[in-house]
Amino acid sequence: MVVEDKDVRINNRIRARDVRLIGAEGQQIGIVPTWDALKMAEEAGFDLVEVGAQAVPPVCRIMDYGKFKYQRKKRQQEARKRQFIVQLKEVKIRYKTDDHDLATKMRQAKEFLMEGHKVKYVMFFKGREVQFAGLGLQTMEKIAADLMDVATLERPPRMEGRLLAMYLASKGPVAKKKLEDDEDAEDQDE
Repeated sequence: MVVEDKDVRINNRIRARDVRLIGAEGQQIGIVPTWDALKMAEEAGFDLVEVGAQAVPPVCRIMDYGKFKYQRKKRQQEARKRQFIVQLKEVKIRYKTDDHDLATKMRQAKEFLMEGHKVKYVMFFKGREVQFAGLGLQTMEKIAADLMDVATLERPPRMEGRLLAMYLASKGPVAKKKLEDDEDAEDQDE
C-alpha cells in the first residue's frame, strides 16, 4: 500500500462515486464508477490518483504514484530555486554625514537596488539634533534624486519620532541592464 500525501487521494481513499478517468497513456476514458476505475488501475499495475479534486466529478488518472510524487517534488525544488526573495536593506546615515561618506552609502544602496532589493534610508537624531530635521530632509531628497535611475521612491522621507526614514524600491533588472548599457556606451565614446 502506498502512503498518500495529505492533499492527494489515491486508490481506496477516493470518496466520489463516479470519476472522470484518464488512462495510463493519457487517453480520456470518460466518466466511470470509482470501483471500475480502481479495478482498471489494479489490472494495469498502477495506482488511481485523484488529480483534480475540485472538478465535478473529480478527475482521476491511472499512474505510478511514486513517480508522480517524485516529479512533483522536483518541480517544487526548481520553482524554489528560481524564486527571488526581496529583502529590505537598511542604510544608516546622519544629517552631518560628509559628502564622500554619503557617496559611499549611495553606491552601496545602488548595489542593493540593482540586485532587486528594497532600501530603507534611516537618519537618527540624538537629543537636540531634532531641530536639524530640515537639513536631514534635504539630504534624503538629494539621495532620492541621485538614485532615481535605479529606484523608485516607495515612501518619501518622513519623521517617525526621532527617526527620518525613506523607502526606495528597485526598478528591477531593467534598471540594471539600462545602467550597464549606459556604461558600455560611455566606454565606446572614450
